[in-house]
Amino acid sequence: MAHSLATAAAAAAAFSSAAARRQVTNVISSRSSVSFQSYRMTSVSIRSRPSSLRFKICCSAKKETVDKVCSIVKEQLALPDGTAINGESKFAELGADSLDTVEIVMGLEEAFNITVDETSAQDIATVQDAADLIEKLVLEKAA
Repeated sequence: MAHSLATAAAAAAAFSSAAARRQVTNVISSRSSVSFQSYRMTSVSIRSRPSSLRFKICCSAKKETVDKVCSIVKEQLALPDGTAINGESKFAELGADSLDTVEIVMGLEEAFNITVDETSAQDIATVQDAADLIEKLVLEKAA
């Protein structure tokens, strides 16, 4: 008898849970916000942050450009001669803070006779990023 009561209680809980699931209201108020509401459960809202779509060109800069950027970075950060820097080197891993990164960008602008806008400068995290941007800007300037 105890077993039948437990089975009946489980069936009633499953039925009420199924009924509660049917009573869920979904509201999509915008592209970034979705709300779920139920008569037996609390409201749950999910929000997503909008992100800008960015177009990236997937071509690598010339070796000469990467080497020149490496030497400028090494000079700006006053790194010892034995420090290995390549295209994958991240400025943060080399010990650069935000001020150092601004100085690196200014050094690159002077060396390559280009102007880097603020949004492009914020996307630079590695030597390769900087070299790719420089080549893009040099090509745009020549056109």
